Amino acid sequence: MNTHTIVTDTPVISAADYDTAAFFAEPDAIAVVTNTTAPNAVALPSPDASTAELLAAAQEAGRRAVPAPFAETALVARPLLRRAGLAVPDGPLSYAIAPELTIRHAHPAASAVGSAGSVGEDDTLLVTGTLRRVPWARAATRVIVLATAPFGPVLFTLAPGRAVLTPGGNLAEEPRDDLYLAALEIPAAQVRRIPRELFEEAELRAALARAALIAGAAERCVELTVAHTSARTQFGRPLSRFQAVKQEEARLIEESALVRAAVRAAAAPLDTGGPAARFGVAAAKTQASASAAEIARIAHQLHGAIGITRLSPLHLATTRLWSWRDEDGDETTWAARLARSVTAATLWPALTATP
Repeated sequence: MNTHTIVTDTPVISAADYDTAAFFAEPDAIAVVTNTTAPNAVALPSPDASTAELLAAAQEAGRRAVPAPFAETALVARPLLRRAGLAVPDGPLSYAIAPELTIRHAHPAASAVGSAGSVGEDDTLLVTGTLRRVPWARAATRVIVLATAPFGPVLFTLAPGRAVLTPGGNLAEEPRDDLYLAALEIPAAQVRRIPRELFEEAELRAALARAALIAGAAERCVELTVAHTSARTQFGRPLSRFQAVKQEEARLIEESALVRAAVRAAAAPLDTGGPAARFGVAAAKTQASASAAEIARIAHQLHGAIGITRLSPLHLATTRLWSWRDEDGDETTWAARLARSVTAATLWPALTATP
C-alpha cells in the first residue's frame, strides 16, 4: 500500500489565531503576528481511496496552500498509473499531457513500409520535445507523460533528473518547470499502450484536481475575511456590522459554496466515466475558474491594503486562485466543452440528476 504523508513547509494561520487587530496596533505589535498553527502536514490518501475522498483531501491541501504536488499525485498521476497497469511509486508525482512530442522506436524493426523508427522490435521509445510548465517537476520523483507514439496513445514515466529542467513558476511561486527531452530513451518496462479514452480522462482529472484546489483556497479566503472583518473596527464598531460589508461577505460565501458544490457533484461521474464525467468536470472547472476572480476581488476589497502584503496570509490563497484559474483550462475553455457535452435531450436530466 503506497500511503505516506507529504510534509509541507508553509504553515497555515487558522482563523482563530489570525488576530487582525495586531496589524493596526502600535508598529512593534506586527512582530507578534507569526505563523504558529496546527501541524501543516496533510496526509496523502491511499491509492484505493474513493474519488470523493481524494477531492476532499485536495480541497484541504488547497485551503492550507500546501507547497507540494498533492492533488497532482493523488487525483491525477496515481489513478492514471493504475489504469495503465504500472506500479505506483512512493513520493510526489506530477503529470504532463503532451501529444506534440516526437516519438519513435528506439529499436527499429526491419521493414520496407513507413519511415525509420515507425516500427519497433519492442516498445522502447526515443522521445524528443519539451514538456511545458510541468507542475512541481523539480520536486517529483516521477512525471507521468501521456503522448502519441507511432503505434498510438502511450503513457510512460519519466524521472525529471533525466531531462534538462528549466525552472519556472506561476503567480503563487509554485514550480511550473519545462523539461527538455533530446532523443531520450524510455525503456519498454516504463511504457504502456493506452486507449484514447485515457487521454480524455487525464484531462478531466487534471481539471477537477485544480477545481478542488480552488475550492480549498476559496474556503481559506472566507475564513480569513470573516476573521478580519470581525476583528477590525472602524467608527467604533467591527467592519462586519456595516451593511455593505455584510453584503459582500454574503457574496463571497456564496461563490465559495458554488465551487464546493460543483466539485463535489463531479466525484461520482468521474468514477463512471462517459458523458456524465465530461459534463460534471466541465461544470466544476468552469464554475471554479469563473468564481476565482470574484472570490479574490471581494477578499482583497474587505481586507484593504493589509491584504496585499506578505504579512497577511491572504496572498497565499488569492495568488493561487489567480494561477489555478487558468491552469488545466480556464472558464472559457471548459464552458465550451460543457456546451459540447450536452444535447437538447440530455441537458435537463444532467441538471436534475442526483450526483
